[in-house]
Amino acid sequence: MKIPMGLYLKQESTRTKLQEKIAAELSEKARKKALEPASELPDGVSDSNYLKDTKQTTSLAWAWLLIVIAIVVLVVWVAVSVM
Repeated sequence: MKIPMGLYLKQESTRTKLQEKIAAELSEKARKKALEPASELPDGVSDSNYLKDTKQTTSLAWAWLLIVIAIVVLVVWVAVSVM
């Protein structure tokens, strides 16, 4: 009977100096970003001119949705009945 031989390596989970430097820079950057005022928009948009001529959805949006669904159902029904 043969006994399998294996090689055991000791693995250390220490970081290199470069990894430590990068981790310190990233944590410093994250800490600075967390201290920024909350009024800044997350998407970076400085003004809201893109919202200038828009309006909110009316209360009849559900009716338009039902009309569109009815039209789609009608088109599918006609397509199936023709075959």
